[in-house]
Amino acid sequence: MAPTLYDKKPEPGDLIEIFRGNYQHWALYVGDGFVVHLAPPSEGPGTRANSMMSVLSDKAKVKKEEIWDVVGHDQWCVNNQLDEKYQVRPIREILKEAQTYVDQEMPYCVFRGNCEHFVTDLRYGKAESRQVRQAVGMAAMVGFGILAVAGIAAIFGGGSKKKNEEEEEEYE
Repeated sequence: MAPTLYDKKPEPGDLIEIFRGNYQHWALYVGDGFVVHLAPPSEGPGTRANSMMSVLSDKAKVKKEEIWDVVGHDQWCVNNQLDEKYQVRPIREILKEAQTYVDQEMPYCVFRGNCEHFVTDLRYGKAESRQVRQAVGMAAMVGFGILAVAGIAAIFGGGSKKKNEEEEEEYE
């Protein structure tokens, strides 16, 4: 059964963030209970097991669907996350442009052209994905950590056992 209550009732032009487990799917509320969203073939409510398949997709389709069909039983919220950073385009323009994309197949790249990029571009005229930025930041931190550990190991314990034995023999 679809939820009927809103924490915050969406208004046309609002960004809808849908929590799908390890990632968030994004849609644009266009009114009358409908959203427009960029959906790779694996995207849909309850697709947690297949959600990572989106990484492999290079095409996605822009769909206009009822919000509850997209949300399913997942948690969601209105999240106009970049309103403080960018000026919101006029709602009429956002909705008109969103409608022109419906049923079109578009290039899809999880890092440069995902569902969040799509809706932020519609709302602000700027394609941005904070979840990608956070994921890249975390990967960089992990990579830096690995390099740091390797560097410390090279400095403090970098010699081989044979080399250490040879050095000991020189001092005897």
